[in-house]
Amino acid sequence: MNRALLLCLTMLWTLPATAYELSPEEVAPGVWVFEGRQEHFTRENQGDIANTGFIVTGAGVIVIDTGPSARYGRAMHAAIRDVTREPVIAVYITHAHPDHFLGNQAFPEVPIVALPATIEAIKRDGDALTDNLYRMVGAAMEGTDPVVPGHEAIPNRYKVGDRELKFIAAAGHSGKVASDLMILDRTAGVLFAGDVVFHDRAPTTPHADVSAWIAQLDALSELDFRVLVPGHGPVARNHDPIEQTRTYLRWLDAHLREAADAGVHIVEFMNQPLPDRFAALAVAREEYKRSVAHLYPPLEQARLQPLERP
Repeated sequence: MNRALLLCLTMLWTLPATAYELSPEEVAPGVWVFEGRQEHFTRENQGDIANTGFIVTGAGVIVIDTGPSARYGRAMHAAIRDVTREPVIAVYITHAHPDHFLGNQAFPEVPIVALPATIEAIKRDGDALTDNLYRMVGAAMEGTDPVVPGHEAIPNRYKVGDRELKFIAAAGHSGKVASDLMILDRTAGVLFAGDVVFHDRAPTTPHADVSAWIAQLDALSELDFRVLVPGHGPVARNHDPIEQTRTYLRWLDAHLREAADAGVHIVEFMNQPLPDRFAALAVAREEYKRSVAHLYPPLEQARLQPLERP
């Protein structure tokens, strides 16, 4: 569907878009975070549900994720200018989910960098993801089109201005291959973990390889940092969000497999109560249902025995 027509249709029942109220928090010297809401996409929150951020390096600003819309990206760019006169010199996209990359249009003269698998995913799915967000968010998406990152991220250590940065290619949240980019500012001790780590919010799993994700979290537990910026949820100053995410995923994986072994029907399984420790997470019920919807059918199918021909 033509995106302008789609916007007109959504605006028939949506709230008028207002300016994003973005106020960055300095979580370490020169390292800033815009914290998103602990919600699903709605017209009221305008898709502002993920954490984005930036690092002032002394040689320019590095942006980490650009948010859910062109309007968000422009508000983010303006907020950066309120903090520093250093120009934005690079944008890094952690993965190919729309709340993390659809603000790319706000940085037209800046190199936009992502892992090869993320670039391919945005090329393949960017239009569909954008159209879906138009339907869910409405007027705030006006003028938003997907911009594919033009530069490949190479995992390594780099010196940028007065910062020593480490780019880490991770697997799990976005698939079995390395399609989740994490950025460690070794100078400030800040890890931008992207959606490899959630905090006080149930993880999203639409493209996840849960086993690979758990293995990645095991490795991440050994990483040295002082401040952790998850993809969703409050900034932490310890490793607790890693353990919280890993504990949830281990439970989810075992829970799915046990139910499939027992032959539990998907509708019955989807409506089972959650343990209290997980029910307390933001959007837990909704994310649990989504996970069951796309992770459970393959497990059911794998347990079906083919009938022998007579």
